[in-house]
Amino acid sequence: MALVTMLSLISFSTSDIPKVEIPGLDKLAHFMFYSVATILGCFYARERTKGMKSLKLVTIVFALVTIIYGTIIEVLQHMMKGERDGNVFDGMANISGTLVGVCCVLWLFSEKGPLQWKIKS
Repeated sequence: MALVTMLSLISFSTSDIPKVEIPGLDKLAHFMFYSVATILGCFYARERTKGMKSLKLVTIVFALVTIIYGTIIEVLQHMMKGERDGNVFDGMANISGTLVGVCCVLWLFSEKGPLQWKIKS
């Protein structure tokens, strides 16, 4: 999440990094960051709690955390002076990524999925 924060708030316009102009790439990056963050957060909670917290609770918590986090980042981008500017479409990409991450976790740990939520001790 520290990397996502850094990439979200630092402007790269003055750097010597070559610019790639691919339509929608920015939204795809937002989508991927938040879907991966949600999946990793749920995996972290599973390992940390040894699967004893319910899958439903964990997915709700991490969905809320990533949505609130993404909203705060977009507001900070909008408030900061510089080339980074928060916008509603970035926020929608963040939320979409979070929801897809939740769906992936729910599928992975479903009856037909390849993983089990509860870890037997």
